[in-house]
Amino acid sequence: MKLIKAADYNEMSRIAADYVIAKLHENPQIKLGMATGDTPKGLYRELVSDHRKNGTSYKGVQTFNLDEYIGLSSRDSQSYRYYMDSHLFDHIDIDKTNTHLPKGDVEDAFAEAEAYEQLIRDSGKVDLQILGLGGNGHIGFNEPGTPFGSTAHVVELTVATRSANAKFFGSLDLVPRRAITMGIATIMESKEILMLVSGEGKSSALCRLLEGPVEEGFPASVLRRHPHAMVIADDAALSLCSTQFAEAKC
Repeated sequence: MKLIKAADYNEMSRIAADYVIAKLHENPQIKLGMATGDTPKGLYRELVSDHRKNGTSYKGVQTFNLDEYIGLSSRDSQSYRYYMDSHLFDHIDIDKTNTHLPKGDVEDAFAEAEAYEQLIRDSGKVDLQILGLGGNGHIGFNEPGTPFGSTAHVVELTVATRSANAKFFGSLDLVPRRAITMGIATIMESKEILMLVSGEGKSSALCRLLEGPVEEGFPASVLRRHPHAMVIADDAALSLCSTQFAEAKC
């Protein structure tokens, strides 16, 4: 697993955007795995800026998001479809029919999870999967204890994860209790993985990812088994890690 150090959040976002854009130029039909939350907002902002300035085209791109809340329609302002549209898709020339997320407002969430897994498989491997890092090590909504062999599935969100997302909803009580997520095996089948980590609040989790054992109790640790995984982390995120990681250079 490769580690790239950034001075701060903005530099992390620029490095990530440069990497994604370079991959897009190499393969205009690239299949991107997308993440949500605060961390990738800067990346998406940089991609939009580049599209407007340089005309980088996304007409041939397909995207597959990691997850979606169960019970929220695509029109709900807290749905991940709404997030992706507002932060990226509405501002680039991507074909919306090529942007895929699990549907959160279906009657049978378990069937939807199976259908989403099949959609990803039928489309071929994701070329580049973007990830954030949860404070408890979750990737997507794969909580601690999720089997490394898991495919897309319905998950009961932990209180810790729901609490971390309560700021978006205004109250913990309003945060959905379940979600559909790509499985860990699904994520690991991606050709490349790019994880973004920013801020001192993620430092303990990042240190455990870099230095701890590979175990299902810390889902992100599985990335150390991937042949082409890269972490871009800022100084604050590396602040609690040992010297060998804190001194890593771009």
